[in-house]
Amino acid sequence: MKRFREAVEARDLGSVADLLADNVVFTSPVAHKPYEGKAITAAILQTVIEVFEDFRYVRELESTDGADSALVFEARVGDKAITGCDFIHVDDDGRIDQFMVMVRPLSAAQALAAAMGERFDDIVKRAGLG
Repeated sequence: MKRFREAVEARDLGSVADLLADNVVFTSPVAHKPYEGKAITAAILQTVIEVFEDFRYVRELESTDGADSALVFEARVGDKAITGCDFIHVDDDGRIDQFMVMVRPLSAAQALAAAMGERFDDIVKRAGLG
């Protein structure tokens, strides 16, 4: 999804949020259950942009109908190199309604979980949920 990729690379969080459907479901690589809704998803994405260092997309794959995309990325979390993929589905209006992230290796996923866990109260506040 070119518009999402460009917004993330520009660190344009307003545009990232604008691309999310109100009913978006975000599946985290480090949480047991998905998060539902635009506010919490936007807050998570805003925080992860702060946590990742040297973030860059390295590959983009898209289905022939454009509804599904996979964006492969590389970054660091502290001293851990991380590779991951954003799996994105858009609804009929072109808004992201499903967003799933997978990351590797395990040590980097654990570092990401710790960094995001430390900021979870802030994520909830950013989402207007607490």
